[in-house]
Amino acid sequence: MDAADALNEIAFWLERELAPTFKIQAFRKAAGIIAGLGPEELAARAGDGRLRRTKGIGDRTYQVIREALDGGVPEYLDGLRNRGARPLVPGGHELLASLRGDLHSHSDWSDGGSPIQAMVDAARLLGREYLALTDHSPNLKIANGLSAERLAEQLGVVAEINDRTDGGFRLLRGIEADILEDGSLDQTPEMLDRLDIVVASVHSKLRADKRTMTRRMLGAIADPHMNVLGHCTGRLIQGGRGTRPASEFDAREVFAACAEHNVAVEINARPERQDPPGALIEVALDAGCLFSIDSDAHAPGQLDFLQYGAERAERNGVPAERIITSWPLERLLEWAARR
Repeated sequence: MDAADALNEIAFWLERELAPTFKIQAFRKAAGIIAGLGPEELAARAGDGRLRRTKGIGDRTYQVIREALDGGVPEYLDGLRNRGARPLVPGGHELLASLRGDLHSHSDWSDGGSPIQAMVDAARLLGREYLALTDHSPNLKIANGLSAERLAEQLGVVAEINDRTDGGFRLLRGIEADILEDGSLDQTPEMLDRLDIVVASVHSKLRADKRTMTRRMLGAIADPHMNVLGHCTGRLIQGGRGTRPASEFDAREVFAACAEHNVAVEINARPERQDPPGALIEVALDAGCLFSIDSDAHAPGQLDFLQYGAERAERNGVPAERIITSWPLERLLEWAARR
């Protein structure tokens, strides 16, 4: 098999397993180093020792390249594929099979770790029909949020990718807009008008009092540009970033507003978030809300986190017909445009 493809696929499976970032980056870096070399040149460098002496090629990546050049599937990749064939969670498989797309993902334009095309390739590998690219907005400087100018530039890249992508898949123009303290969305209305999907989330002052947070969220939900309320409590329950308690807000009032304004409640599939908690999913169900099961992927392998979200949705009794990411693209876009 192609050696660069083997290295990138290894990185994909490691991302799916939440392996350490440095380990994943070693394989992606090695793939980038050899990507421009033809098979004959790569074989020559492997044969005369130049490849082994190349900065960024370590023992493991060198072994993978040599085994790929020999015509087989590298042993390390084969082991990861075997592990990857096992589901991440025991349940949710029927609901997972109904999901067509994912409305929350990040690239290296903000705080993701991979180029847009790599995210698209992984989404297609997983059988997705659509993926919304939702890099952060400018207020989130720590995540390299996109100004209006950078977002406009990114929309050109999205158009180019869609122009050269075979039918059956669409990369959607999107953003994860920060919900500012006054309840407004962190991007110009003119740019929001140009997008297919707007996910809006609170990222700051998460310990505000209940009344303040409720008012802030209600302001955003009333904005006609908003489509999805992202990770509504902001909690972290595990992982390398530590833990963080859920924000306090009037869930009945917020979810009633979501139902009224046709805003879907995100079931964030990241294992460290599991947001919203089950009790709040029940409140949103009773309020008549729609839901969006999203990966919030910051790397290609994390797009498979939808498994976690599907399991939680199924466990909490969310019917497939109320999950907008199970809808065909045409229905989804029609719904989003009605906002």
